[in-house]
Amino acid sequence: MIIIMQDKATEKDVQDVISRVEDFGYMPKLLEGSVRTVIAALGDARDKARLQALESLSHVESVMPILKPYKLCSHEVQSEKTIIDVNGVKIGGDKVVVMAGPCSVEGEEQIMKTAQAVKEAGASILRGGAFKPRTSPYSFQGMEEEGLKLLRKVSDAIGLPIVTEVMNPREADLVHEYTDIMQIGARNVQNFSLLKEVGKLKKPILLKRGLSTTIEEWLMSAEYILSEGNSNVILCERGIRTFEKATRNTLDLSAIPVTKELTHLPVIVDPSHGVGYWQYVASMSKAAVACGTDGLMIEVHWKPEEAFSDGPQSLKPHKFSKLMQELRPVAQAVARTI
Repeated sequence: MIIIMQDKATEKDVQDVISRVEDFGYMPKLLEGSVRTVIAALGDARDKARLQALESLSHVESVMPILKPYKLCSHEVQSEKTIIDVNGVKIGGDKVVVMAGPCSVEGEEQIMKTAQAVKEAGASILRGGAFKPRTSPYSFQGMEEEGLKLLRKVSDAIGLPIVTEVMNPREADLVHEYTDIMQIGARNVQNFSLLKEVGKLKKPILLKRGLSTTIEEWLMSAEYILSEGNSNVILCERGIRTFEKATRNTLDLSAIPVTKELTHLPVIVDPSHGVGYWQYVASMSKAAVACGTDGLMIEVHWKPEEAFSDGPQSLKPHKFSKLMQELRPVAQAVARTI
């Protein structure tokens, strides 16, 4: 249920309703908009009649049920778009934010050269994996904490915020210490212990869609994070598993307008994982911008032929620079900037 306060309700009135909601056994979430203050009451809806009775209070305008199973993600709770500020980079606004960098951190020279190249081309955030979930246990698993240290060093040197993946609840505090955005990968989208752990942190979370995850399941995973108190969630479409083998995955671009119709959270696209081959990344990036994405996550490596992981889908710096130039008129055509 959501409790909509009167526009003249005082802070004391709001606290009165929050206390009542807690007394009824619900978890209150305060959502302050530009016009109205809303309190979401989260819990077992079978006792909703007690909440409905709060309409009798003079400082409450109305009490309404939240129809969607994902409560805090929905437009019913928050009509305004969520814009997430990452060290001055705003995700969810008019600018399509580009995150770029290698799949894996492999060494200081590799990450530094790639970072310098993507920043020069116009990227706003540096991506790179320190912990790598791989299908084979014999594949490169990442440099772990040493990789995190290199990411932080490069970030501080060139002035780009960083995004990197956290795979394990036990490593959440460690990744939190070094990064600016914590990524939950496709394989962990329903790792509820991990979702709860990062939900207790205040750092932005980039939540990738799972290989076979429906949009509703994806949003329910985001709900786990929001329900723990972290409202800084960025959704990332990265392709889903279908019968098609011509590409690594099937990039579901329809998920962009569908998801944005359902939630106030920003939605970005990872075309590199979506297709798995560098030669398709540019066209899918342009299509994603045309579909309304709030950002792109693109793999770039200064020597992809020597990459420890995902070399075939990584752009060389000069190809990434060319793509950034080609994206600008597409963004302008849909009233956005790059």
